Amino acid sequence: MEVMRESAAHWIMMHEHPFNILEEVGFNIMMKRGMPEWRKISISTNRSNCLKVYELEKKKLKHNLESVSKICDAIFRCMKDWGIEKKVFTITVDNATSNDSAIRYMKDTLQRSRSLVCGGRLFHVRCCAHILNLCVQDGLDEIRHVIRDVRDSVEYVNRSEARRIQFADCVQQLQLKDRKLIRDCKTRWNSTFEMLSCALKFKEAFKMLNDRDPFFDSCCGYPTSNLFLQEVQKIKAALDSHANDEDSFIKDLVGKMKMKFDKYWGECNLLMAIGAVFYPTKKMLAVEFCFPRLYSDIEAKENISKVKEIINTLYEEYVAEAMNKGISENLGSSTTFGSQVSRQNSTYDWDDFDDYCAQVETSEPKKSELADYLEKRPS
Repeated sequence: MEVMRESAAHWIMMHEHPFNILEEVGFNIMMKRGMPEWRKISISTNRSNCLKVYELEKKKLKHNLESVSKICDAIFRCMKDWGIEKKVFTITVDNATSNDSAIRYMKDTLQRSRSLVCGGRLFHVRCCAHILNLCVQDGLDEIRHVIRDVRDSVEYVNRSEARRIQFADCVQQLQLKDRKLIRDCKTRWNSTFEMLSCALKFKEAFKMLNDRDPFFDSCCGYPTSNLFLQEVQKIKAALDSHANDEDSFIKDLVGKMKMKFDKYWGECNLLMAIGAVFYPTKKMLAVEFCFPRLYSDIEAKENISKVKEIINTLYEEYVAEAMNKGISENLGSSTTFGSQVSRQNSTYDWDDFDDYCAQVETSEPKKSELADYLEKRPS
């Protein structure tokens, strides 16, 4: 049984199951049939076992990391082992300060072989999903009391099998379609959105539970008044659309999120801008349209110029690479057949090289494919 408790903790942490999953009736019936000496594991015991597993695995990892001089060195060695150290274009990480130092070190290491495009200006990409989450989380902090009350209510119901059955009876009596409450992950705003959406569907069930369970209101403080539910509905709408400017509550909440956006976004995300420009139906219009809405007038102009400059630099590097590749292939082919083809039959004579250079320099300059692409407005 001791081994099974440890295995159960590993299983729960591996698949991110809730602690109370081991209290499910069906699960315990199944385990009892397979192992007659099986004994039901409580939530508190299960939580304690999971913490023990965590501490044990943490010690193992710390021991393994003692032999590593620098974490970036380990990553670079992995790249070399796979033979991709000269093929890395970008690395995307979240907004943690420690990542800035690590990426800076890796960039310097990779740049020694001059393998990074545009001198490494596109190397460090900040995860947009993480930035968005930080912005929304800061906005949600303004109404943390509302979210806390909803979260406490969900936890109260899910804390025991008897309460879940009692709540299920309320749901069944009200003939609601949904059957299960959702508890959010505090660090993920979309998870909080799902919890609020779900809680609103069960608002009548919560009212009924409040009438039947004398401890419900005092334990979790879930206010079942219409005013509170209206506030939850507004928060959900703010997360859902970000577009209802007529509602001052939503307007203020989204405004706070936009203020935090400037704090976390930092420097212009050049890689995202390049992606927008090369999307065939948008091109440079997407950047010119969005940037004035993200930055001040001066910053918007500077960043638009940055995008144009980096795209041209990137294009020129690819052109140079293609030309070098073409020259290498031509040289390889002339070497292969050099013993069989005479100089008189050759289609290219190095004596004509100077004349060719002079002709290119004096001819009318042609637009690059990139310039031609950007000038064509999307239909």
